[in-house]
Amino acid sequence: MVINDKLYGTFAVQPVIEALIQSKPFQRLKSVHQGGAIFLVDPTLNHTRFEHSIGVYYLVRKLGGSLEEQIAALLHDVSHTAFSHVTDYVFKNEGEDYHEAIFDEIINQSEIPSILETFGFTPSVLADDSYTLLELPLPHLCADRLDYTLRDLFYANRISIDQIHRFLNSLSVYQHKMVVNSADMADWITRQYEVLNKEYFRKKEHVYANTRFADLLSLALAKATITTADLLGDDFQLLAKLRTDAELRRRLEAIQKREGIEAFAPDEGAAFKPRSLKPTVVS
Repeated sequence: MVINDKLYGTFAVQPVIEALIQSKPFQRLKSVHQGGAIFLVDPTLNHTRFEHSIGVYYLVRKLGGSLEEQIAALLHDVSHTAFSHVTDYVFKNEGEDYHEAIFDEIINQSEIPSILETFGFTPSVLADDSYTLLELPLPHLCADRLDYTLRDLFYANRISIDQIHRFLNSLSVYQHKMVVNSADMADWITRQYEVLNKEYFRKKEHVYANTRFADLLSLALAKATITTADLLGDDFQLLAKLRTDAELRRRLEAIQKREGIEAFAPDEGAAFKPRSLKPTVVS
């Protein structure tokens, strides 16, 4: 299988990665948007968890991570619900880790364990604290954090492919952690992460879309138009179910038309934690 990624270009993948990409749980991610409900108010921001997951896998592989860590990178978001983190807002989950809480359940109820076993792995390969290229707490740089920063900003026309490739060329690994080779590159990605958090995540239209859609899902659950099981489908399946109810359909259309956005306060219903990035520089 050959992947053509908008950020990283064309590359072939190993047989186990190909089999996992072709699995039903991973294919579902093609219809789960990275930004939750943002695409409802801005259809150009339509990138998905599928693209992001392949991107995280690519970065771990590029930096020499083991095949086990590459597998974990590919599957790290496979348990995301429809509309990604909007579910966390519905359940008032401040840690925004609902998908992590159900990860083992989603994996074990799928064909992923049998695929892994076919290639000589077990599901335990997906949980290893030594995967520090894949994931590290802030303010460290890691593959997950880097890909969504670059991908979100690229789709928002905030950075170019040339800037992305220039930064990727500055990356290396020190003590199994992602580092950059110059203070200039460290400053650049730190600024981009600040832009992402202050001007993308907190953009009025984006907060409006996710907040209002979370309210819509809460109402749909209260009316029993949908159940929590429906959240395990994809965005379009969930939208189709919401549209079966006249009131929910009207509210959905109101979100798409941005009704009431003039009076909407960006911090309404949303809690933003201070987030900053401080990459390690090793020249």
